[in-house]
Amino acid sequence: MDVDIRDLELLEALGSHRTLTAAARQLYVSQPALSQRLLRLEDRLGTPLFDRRGRNLEPTVAGRRMLQAAGRTLGELRSARHDLRQLGAGRARAVRIASQCAASYEWMPLVLNAFRQRMPESEIQVEPVHDDEMIDALLDDRLDVALIAKLDRRVDRVRLDRLFDDEVRAVVSAQHPWAGKDFVTADEFEGVHLVLPDSYDQQRIPTPPLPLPEGARYGKLTTLAAGFDTIIEVVASGESVSVMPQWVAERVTGRTDVATVRVGEIPERRTWYCATRHDETSEAVTTFMELIAEQLARR
Repeated sequence: MDVDIRDLELLEALGSHRTLTAAARQLYVSQPALSQRLLRLEDRLGTPLFDRRGRNLEPTVAGRRMLQAAGRTLGELRSARHDLRQLGAGRARAVRIASQCAASYEWMPLVLNAFRQRMPESEIQVEPVHDDEMIDALLDDRLDVALIAKLDRRVDRVRLDRLFDDEVRAVVSAQHPWAGKDFVTADEFEGVHLVLPDSYDQQRIPTPPLPLPEGARYGKLTTLAAGFDTIIEVVASGESVSVMPQWVAERVTGRTDVATVRVGEIPERRTWYCATRHDETSEAVTTFMELIAEQLARR
């Protein structure tokens, strides 16, 4: 495949901005020049990468796959350059982490603050790794720690330390038709207006999976750059629905304006693990794992 770094940077810029003008501005080239570069790349690959919709660009299936590859490759190159600068300055390599848990940002800042106090000479670097690629990223030394619940056939090649169990709950206003139900099924999400954190934005590359039961088809999705506390208030004042981990939903206990509902007659429980390589001996990684366990024990 005839693709170079400049092509990947072009794809990354187009994926981020979705217009030629904004992408050209980021890459310091003219819009016509960038348009020609994209056409030449599509010609070399033998397939369109974007559908043109007025001024906007929407990735095709092939485009989404190439955007995935561009993000992963450029991210790894930037990480390598950062590591080399750190090593050249005599500093330890950053602990590279990723998480499948969308709610981890609720407690992760506390872990990061504690880590900085305990190991001020080390850094934490959050990596944008797709859920299905985290074990591969660990084995390829692109990650040091992964918080995962989805296990696959490669899981025996990494070390797993159990963190906690959870299940999802729907949160609705007290006037919502779901309030008072024991549980809701996948079919009942038909036409529902979902409100979720922006970590679930379906325009992201790669597309994050939604915390819904298999077969659920929602009506509308709104994502907010806000924590679950804000999302609960949005839900309490309207007809929208949110879905969140049980330990987050428990915050509404005692409120009369909000209700929680089980998702599924028999809720699917997930076990979360801290995954590392079997040969991991870094003090920084060990300390980070200890701090995660300590923080989660206080939930």
